[in-house]
Amino acid sequence: MTTASPAQAAKTNAITQSWALSVRAIVRFARQPTSWIPGTIFPLLLVAVNSSAMSRVTMIDSAGFPPGTNFLMFLLPAAIIQGVMFGGINGGAELATDIQTGFFDRMVSSPVSRSSILIGRLGGAMAFAGAQAVLFQLILWPFGADVVAGIPGRLILVAVAVVLALGFGALAAGVAARSGQAEAVQGFFPLVFITLFLSSCFFPTSLMTGWYRAIAEWNPITFMVDGMRHQVMYGLSWSEAAIALGTAAAICVLGLWFAVTGVRRRIESGGV
Repeated sequence: MTTASPAQAAKTNAITQSWALSVRAIVRFARQPTSWIPGTIFPLLLVAVNSSAMSRVTMIDSAGFPPGTNFLMFLLPAAIIQGVMFGGINGGAELATDIQTGFFDRMVSSPVSRSSILIGRLGGAMAFAGAQAVLFQLILWPFGADVVAGIPGRLILVAVAVVLALGFGALAAGVAARSGQAEAVQGFFPLVFITLFLSSCFFPTSLMTGWYRAIAEWNPITFMVDGMRHQVMYGLSWSEAAIALGTAAAICVLGLWFAVTGVRRRIESGGV
């Protein structure tokens, strides 16, 4: 009979603890409808308003809409990204609440792995983002928001949503660790929302002009949403999927660095 080395045992414990904390985050999130209902309804309302007001954009030749597509299909990736943004920020706000209530300090003083504290919280945001990406596709499908790439394309949309949730959630967790205030994390929302409007989320960049178009074309969100949109409107493209996933992964790396350094700084400073 072989005995696990201390390193292997520590790794196993970290995975178990991360899973347990992720389940706690999911259950707590589900029990607080005010945390997820606005983030589910608002993107759908915005899609309904925009698709109704700008449906004739598909008739403009320079917009580049392929035959048989509609503006609701164009907006489907934007709705998913909006939902992910809400979920990620709520995940960060929950971490700030843990800090304010003292739960974070109790976890730090316990034998729980430091990485599990952060991963557990972000795991909840990732699970919510995946469920929300599926839900949005199911709700908008009967109204014409089909995905030309079929099942593989739908799975790509879900995968991008999950990775992006880790990125947005980590950025919000970094703000939470540095400020210790849920209000500060909620204040992070307008900044992220502006980056969505300064991208191709809600309107084709080919119809933009001037500085607005220049910013939108170089906005990383545009690379990601265009890669997702290609699956919805043109068909399966692994290269476009790689661009979308790669951009989400880059945001993820930046967010994790911001979150890890923030949590480490809070622990080293004793929560001051």
